[in-house]
Amino acid sequence: MPRLLRFIPRIVLTLVAAALFPAVRAQQGSFSVGSATAAPGQKATGYLDVPAGSDAATRIPVVVIRGTRPGPVLAIVSGAHGTEYSSIIAVEHLITQLDPADVAGTVILVPLVNSASFLQKVPHVNPVDNKSMNRFYPGKMDGTQTERASYIITKQIVERCDYLIDLHGGDLDEELRPYTYWTPIGNDAVDKTSREMALAFGLNLIIIEKDFPRDPNASRYLSSTALTRGKPALVAEAGYAGVVETDDVNRLTRGCENVMRYLRMLAGNIQFVESPVWIEKVETVTSDQEGIFYSIARRGQYVSAGTRIGYVTDYFGRTISQIHSPVAGVVLYICALPSMSKDGTVANIGVIAAKAP
Repeated sequence: MPRLLRFIPRIVLTLVAAALFPAVRAQQGSFSVGSATAAPGQKATGYLDVPAGSDAATRIPVVVIRGTRPGPVLAIVSGAHGTEYSSIIAVEHLITQLDPADVAGTVILVPLVNSASFLQKVPHVNPVDNKSMNRFYPGKMDGTQTERASYIITKQIVERCDYLIDLHGGDLDEELRPYTYWTPIGNDAVDKTSREMALAFGLNLIIIEKDFPRDPNASRYLSSTALTRGKPALVAEAGYAGVVETDDVNRLTRGCENVMRYLRMLAGNIQFVESPVWIEKVETVTSDQEGIFYSIARRGQYVSAGTRIGYVTDYFGRTISQIHSPVAGVVLYICALPSMSKDGTVANIGVIAAKAP
């Protein structure tokens, strides 16, 4: 410690830290989420129990890691779509790798929100009620299973955390290039912190998400449920088409750990991503024909407006539709399967911003 700092009273240092990170809390007593209760220095497992209603009950696994030093509460959630496997495996790795002795504050880890999707290998939705488990926040207790689960996650996790990371990836039919979302909401303090969290996460493609719900009572997404309650949040995606690549899992685990360093929850240097590519708009390309899809473009490929990215044949092998990118940009993801319905999603193309926000 520099000599000058030795003469600064401890109370002054504490006040400075509180000013820089107002979410720092005294690390006193245990912390509970659902049936998981951890005292300082402990790691506890349990469940969020979603009671039966108009359909079946379900249980959502949850882990609480209570550090030995004061710090904020960070929630890391994955598995809203149960076949986005890399994100689920990444949170499982965090569960085993994070040591409470190394943590300042508390980490809430939710590895698998949508167990029915995971077990039945159903992409995009919860097969119990056919609803996406990232579209019905803040939820309601008199709704279907997805809505009841969303309500409990809002109350037990979102409203009790200070920061939130929502992990996703390419679903079974999506060949996805890793990226992060930054969602500015017009609150300077929240926007600044969320932006720095996205840079700390380390993925070099960042989507500026401007079109999002601003009503906390109709927040729709998990991340916007946090943001509309004044809690900095980010969404990160890696993994594709049901494939679990070590590199994708590592991208997500390292990203979460680096955000924890930014929040002073883990020791170590913060490594912000250098020269990120900012995406100002996402253009969805759909098919005008039903049939068999053949991809030409690949995830991460840069394309010009008019670039041929794929085509569709009928069931006799005759080409019935040529598909071109309507804009210049980067292929965020493209359909990974031959199955193509009329108006089905072919690709998402990210339009690159002229300058960093």
